Amino acid sequence: MASPTQETIKNEPSLPSSSNSEQSTTNTTIKKELINPIIKPEDETFEQFYSEVKAIEKRDSVLTPEQQINRLLRPGATYFNLNPFEVLQIDPATPFEELAKHYRKLSMLVHPDKNPTMTDRASLAFEAINKAYKILEDEKERKKCLEVVEEARERVDKMIQEKRAKYKNQPIEEDTPDGLKKALWSVTCKLFADIERLRVREESNKAEERKRKAEETTDREERTKLRKEWDKNYEESRETRVNSWKSFQTVAKAKDPVKGKGPALFKPPKYKPEGR
Repeated sequence: MASPTQETIKNEPSLPSSSNSEQSTTNTTIKKELINPIIKPEDETFEQFYSEVKAIEKRDSVLTPEQQINRLLRPGATYFNLNPFEVLQIDPATPFEELAKHYRKLSMLVHPDKNPTMTDRASLAFEAINKAYKILEDEKERKKCLEVVEEARERVDKMIQEKRAKYKNQPIEEDTPDGLKKALWSVTCKLFADIERLRVREESNKAEERKRKAEETTDREERTKLRKEWDKNYEESRETRVNSWKSFQTVAKAKDPVKGKGPALFKPPKYKPEGR
């Protein structure tokens, strides 16, 4: 006869292995989030979303040299590559030491010497990576970039709140990690593009101002030069003018028939009485 303990063990349902159970739970959770996303409370912090976004970025960051080159030179790369974090595929909160390690790894992947079959494209990709690293290497510039990212987060949070207020209890795209990542990426790229447009405009205005000042300086120098030449020629021709005047006076006196006499005075006609 079996003991009570043995009967209890026999009657218990068999359990799946721990690995299969965890995998099943994960798959079920992902499906629920994709099919019927849960609306987060408005006061939930950004970090809870971003932890899942990091996992997605980590998955996408493993690319071959050719894929990295194509990523950095894809259509619209001039616009996308304005975001140095996007170029280096790193989280803005990454410490600089880790950033430098990732930069070296990425630069080796796209280095022209490592890609002899696509040297020209590799050179362009390598330049994009170097430019992004130089920006983040400068502490002041990195701080400005982090401020841009923070501004993007605030705008996305505000946009999410407005959408939730508009659609009430309906799920929105930003409730999923992919949707939030897409929104944050889009707003961040737009802010970096706006900053670049302002920089280009300021540089253009400064160039125009420098050109205008250079033209004014050239014109002023030209007028000064002409004035000096005129004064010089006037002084050099002084003796010639004096001698010419003296010669004219001499010739005029030689031709005067009443030389030495004063000028002729006007004589009124004599009075004649009228005859009657």
